[in-house]
Amino acid sequence: MGCLAGPVVVCAAYFDKLFYLGKSKNLENVNDSKLLSAKRREVIVEELIKIKYFKYKISFCQPKTIDRLNIHKASKLAMKRAVSGLARGTRAMVLVDGLHEIPSLKIKQRTITKGDSKVFVIACASIMAKVYRDKLMAKYAKKYPKYGFEIHKGYGTKQHYAQLMSIGPCAIHRKSFRLL
Repeated sequence: MGCLAGPVVVCAAYFDKLFYLGKSKNLENVNDSKLLSAKRREVIVEELIKIKYFKYKISFCQPKTIDRLNIHKASKLAMKRAVSGLARGTRAMVLVDGLHEIPSLKIKQRTITKGDSKVFVIACASIMAKVYRDKLMAKYAKKYPKYGFEIHKGYGTKQHYAQLMSIGPCAIHRKSFRLL
């Protein structure tokens, strides 16, 4: 959520109980996406999308929406879209990574602080979202080649700040964030 550029991306994930009977060795030691290498995250995503008992929905909010609502509300809006797209007709309980429930969601929820390091399904959803966003930022790097999005993915690195000082923000920068 703390990037200077690009959308906030979330993923809702669901495992049928049969998933756990044939869990792949490639899914052992799944953890918080920030603690895994890009290559490891990609292996996990490739494995997950092959499993018929795994369902997911990715959603996002663009920088203009983030600027209009704020990052917290925009991320919750994206979460609501993802969960609503996945949970139709189910009696699921939503496990939310973080402190705050998803507003206006008519499904039972439970918040879990640092859930992506504690709960397997949350970790998987986090990894799915991170891989999706990283690929999206690589595409933006081709459209906006002077920023180095393929390297820093829109985060506030020294290189990114240097580019902002030199050439200013582009269309995918979050104007409500302190860019300079």
